Amino acid sequence: MVEEFDTTKPIYIQIMEKINKKIVRNEWKAGDKLPSVREMAVETGVNPNTIQRTYSELERMGIVETRRGQGTFVTENVEVIERLREQMKRDVVTDFIRNMTELGFTLDDMITSLKNYRGESNDSV
Repeated sequence: MVEEFDTTKPIYIQIMEKINKKIVRNEWKAGDKLPSVREMAVETGVNPNTIQRTYSELERMGIVETRRGQGTFVTENVEVIERLREQMKRDVVTDFIRNMTELGFTLDDMITSLKNYRGESNDSV
């Protein structure tokens, strides 16, 4: 399945973000093998060089490690994964607060909205 990409951001960064989300959601656990460069290129519909750049950048960040002749694996360092999780959470919260502030909402408005939303979503569960 070929993916659609945002033209305002480099493709390799978008793929990194998708991989990071899978790791944070525990779809790919510590020590899991990632698809080969070729497999991921076919799956995403991009050039293998783009995937290689993605994997290299993730390795530089310590999120994955390449084992010669075996492939690329999610790091087994749970501290790195936890830091990634916390950073992604911080980024989402920061974006939310910035967007809501730009719309003129106060922190109290945001908290009330979140509580109301949480109450609505619990009713449907």
